[in-house]
Amino acid sequence: MDVLAWLRPWEFSPTLLLMFFLAGLLYLRGRRVHRVNLSRQILFWTGLVLLYLSLHTRVDYYAERMFFIHRLQHLVLHHLGPLLVMGAYPGQVLRAGLPLAWRTRLAGARRHGWVRALEYLATNRFLIPLLFVVFVLVWLEPTVQFYSMLDWRIYRFMNWSVVASGLLYWNLILDRRPRPPATMSPGARIFSPVITMVPQMVAGAVIVFTEYDLYPVFDLCGRALPWMDAVEDQILGGLIMWVLAGMIETFGLLYALGTLMRLSEKGRLPQRSRSVKVAPAGVA
Repeated sequence: MDVLAWLRPWEFSPTLLLMFFLAGLLYLRGRRVHRVNLSRQILFWTGLVLLYLSLHTRVDYYAERMFFIHRLQHLVLHHLGPLLVMGAYPGQVLRAGLPLAWRTRLAGARRHGWVRALEYLATNRFLIPLLFVVFVLVWLEPTVQFYSMLDWRIYRFMNWSVVASGLLYWNLILDRRPRPPATMSPGARIFSPVITMVPQMVAGAVIVFTEYDLYPVFDLCGRALPWMDAVEDQILGGLIMWVLAGMIETFGLLYALGTLMRLSEKGRLPQRSRSVKVAPAGVA
């Protein structure tokens, strides 16, 4: 197997390459300021590499020509890659990697109302889980899938939409802080993956048990594995959504449960005030 041929971009994107380069550079610079343990470094670089391999290598060629590989690609872009990156808690490290003048401007920009509004939307505990599910299901609608695979602009927006929604979602679920300052409570972080995984698993089951080709666009593009017919390809893709995606979200749920237990042991969960009834004086 020619490894270099697999690593060669199917559709070269200088913008995408620059974004990955800058992310890596900022992380390396920020690591000089913040102490980052080995496990966090491994999570960040593994997640970043998986995202790059899914977006900017020969994998993209096969994802355009086989439904189950397309679902594997989105499993990495939407679930696994963002989960690993955000599990490394890279925010402060990346911020520390910026030049001092940029960090100063960034801190000053947060005084503007529109910046605070963007921060509110990016951490909204209702909007972000909704977008996390929507940006999976909307691209599975056969008509939407057809045009997104044929128009490179829609195709790139599709891929980046699942990456962005994944990063924002796992940023909420993997937060280790109580609320406040976190926007989602520890209990909601446990419950949220249950809500978000159900519609994805149902969609995967529907695809698995559908006995006709839902996505003829892959035949139109020319199947990369001609020995696999459309229904078999479709069944594998549905199982990836039904089983593998659910397993990753279950891991997120268990992590959130561990966070809740840790905060409870340290007494950092908000205590509800209890009203104490006092008997009136002089009552026999």
